[in-house]
Amino acid sequence: MSERIASIVPVLLYLALSLGVALWARKREVQSTSPQRFIEEYFIGGRSMGGFVLAMTIIASYTSASSFVGGPGVAYQLGLSWVLLSMIQVPTTFLTLGILGKRFAIVGRKTGAVTISDYLRARYRSDTVVILCSLALLVFFMAAMLAQFIGGARLFQAVTGYPYVVGLALFGITVVLYTAVGGFRAVVLTDAMQGIVMVIAAVVVLLAVVQAGGGMGQCIATLKSIDPGLITPTGPKNSVPQPFILSFWVLVGLGILGLPQTTQRCMAYKDSQSLHSAMLIGTLIIGFMILCAHLSGTLGRAVLPNLPAGDLAMPTLIVELLSPFWAGVFIAGPLAAIMSTVDSMLLLASAAIIKDLYIHYGLHGNITRLSPEKLKIMSFGSTLTIGFLVFLAALEPPDLLVWINLFAFGGLEAVFLWPVVLGLYWKKANAAGAIASILVGLVVFFALSILKPPMGGIHAIVPTTLAALCAFAAGAYWGRPAEPEVLRLFWGKMQ
Repeated sequence: MSERIASIVPVLLYLALSLGVALWARKREVQSTSPQRFIEEYFIGGRSMGGFVLAMTIIASYTSASSFVGGPGVAYQLGLSWVLLSMIQVPTTFLTLGILGKRFAIVGRKTGAVTISDYLRARYRSDTVVILCSLALLVFFMAAMLAQFIGGARLFQAVTGYPYVVGLALFGITVVLYTAVGGFRAVVLTDAMQGIVMVIAAVVVLLAVVQAGGGMGQCIATLKSIDPGLITPTGPKNSVPQPFILSFWVLVGLGILGLPQTTQRCMAYKDSQSLHSAMLIGTLIIGFMILCAHLSGTLGRAVLPNLPAGDLAMPTLIVELLSPFWAGVFIAGPLAAIMSTVDSMLLLASAAIIKDLYIHYGLHGNITRLSPEKLKIMSFGSTLTIGFLVFLAALEPPDLLVWINLFAFGGLEAVFLWPVVLGLYWKKANAAGAIASILVGLVVFFALSILKPPMGGIHAIVPTTLAALCAFAAGAYWGRPAEPEVLRLFWGKMQ
């Protein structure tokens, strides 16, 4: 019993610290004198993020249970080939901020946009585009949050020995409360804290694994004796074919530009210096962290070669190689990755309900009919409601969490990628193209994900992306051109 208590105390302290950060952020927030000011403050922190916080919140929003549990679990099974594949994620922050950052910030300030749907409304002047994207965001975010809730609770159960429901309640209540109470400032500050925790945890676990395996050279030799394919670029029995590697460049490379939880951050930074600092800091940190986490999974097989499932690799390594107290401390790394993804999705889902749907369509855009106090109550309530619904769904957890998560992320990319990117960079982009891209992308992605036709190792997101791009081009050609006012707004002073 003493070991169980020793392992849970650090987790409880970490969760309490997250709530404390939220309360501190709430006290530091700029007092809202108007409904629009409250919206900007609650959902994008008054556009005031500095470089380090911007970098860490993008990293934390992007990384999830897959980064600390699923990914290292696959690396445990496939060896160094998966470590190599995982490094495709290194340019995540650089790509997001480099391609979207400056233009998103300029357009956001010109139009008063605080969400991706705000940007899409200003660019395409189409209710259909906004409603389709808002509904898709809610559906796929709920699926992704479900996977994160269950992953966090199972991780807690594996490390501490306490029941699944206890972990789900502690994890779920904490992340929902600090998001609801503190809004965007609490989310980005906890993201920064969680990013630091993730980096430290990844390094400590890797060092423990290397030491337990007798050093790096001995670990590699042990892997070779288990299966020589574990130390090759293509994995055992060529389990990582080249078409899949190319697919990964789309899924976690180009496709990240279609993830609203990371792209929205581009609207919230303070100045160009913050942008440039974040691009450098974020690239270095995410590369280092992903390398350490996935190497831990691969080399962990040299230490514990007979685990029944790869997903058990990181939790088991933490429990076996660290004392109960330090296991509780460093399980905060994977929990941080999960919480930082959930909080971003919760906030954006709440924004979709309050800002993108209720205010614009229920109140016909007349935000002055709501006081800041009422907006605060509504935002708090919607965040709590969404979190509660996901919590209820997680009480009876389904299997195949990794695929639920990948399905949700692929669906988001199918919907948002081309309307977001082409809307920023192509003057001929119009509402017809965006609608065609969204509908075709969803249909193709659902069809390929459900029917699973043989594609030679290519992931469904690749043909989905190509089909959505062709549909956008066709719609742009046949549809009504963008209004001159829109072109002046987006390009008048950017050339």
